[in-house]
Amino acid sequence: FFFVQSPMSVLYSFPTADHVSKAVAKYVASKAAACIAETGRFTVALSGGSLPKLLATYLKEDSTVDWTKWYVFFADERVVPLDHMDSNYYACFQELFSKVSIPADQIFPITGGLSAADTAAAYTQAMKGVFGQECAWPSLDCIFLGMGPDGHTCSLFPQHPLLDERQVWIAPILDSPKPPPERVTFTYPVLEAAKEVIFLSAGAGKADMLKQVLEDEVDWKQVPSKNVKCQGSVVWFTDDGATSKLEKTALRKSL
Repeated sequence: FFFVQSPMSVLYSFPTADHVSKAVAKYVASKAAACIAETGRFTVALSGGSLPKLLATYLKEDSTVDWTKWYVFFADERVVPLDHMDSNYYACFQELFSKVSIPADQIFPITGGLSAADTAAAYTQAMKGVFGQECAWPSLDCIFLGMGPDGHTCSLFPQHPLLDERQVWIAPILDSPKPPPERVTFTYPVLEAAKEVIFLSAGAGKADMLKQVLEDEVDWKQVPSKNVKCQGSVVWFTDDGATSKLEKTALRKSL
């Protein structure tokens, strides 16, 4: 068991999604360099949706990034072939992995051809191969998350029983309300063990939900992104469209 601070959010708001991509590239390049200097590696987890493009657009062009020290996991994944359009790995491959020099054996996709339950078990073992078999919870340097229009993150959906799962690192889900139905996902304790969580969320379509997450008195089980905590700050990179309905949250306009 480990202590988790009450969620402390840092929110950056930039004029457009393109500005968000530029800012997050600068921020992540600096963070990666600091982690590599301290520990010799940079351990991250990625998600799907709009996140791969937002993250990779400018980061992949940064010649200062030492990609050979990156270890990449997935905060959630759809139980589909890796070259399927629904695969988060495939989206990340298209936007990032195919453009940079992360060693193939330091990228950890799911094992294909298994049930969701067996996929979750196999993925847990793959992570323990990096973080240690005796490790209670993996302490990733950074987990990159998106937020769905219903407030879900990873594959932690509103009012789903998995919101209460605190025993396993990776949980299978067979009844995702958003297709495809079979997935695997990090549980809350894995997010809580991370050194930092970065949300990337852009567009006016996210404005109502972002207000619920950051300001409104709403049951977190209706808005799972609201319950995300980690060992450090939860950092949001958003655009002015997404933050347009916030009334109380301090917005940072530059790094």
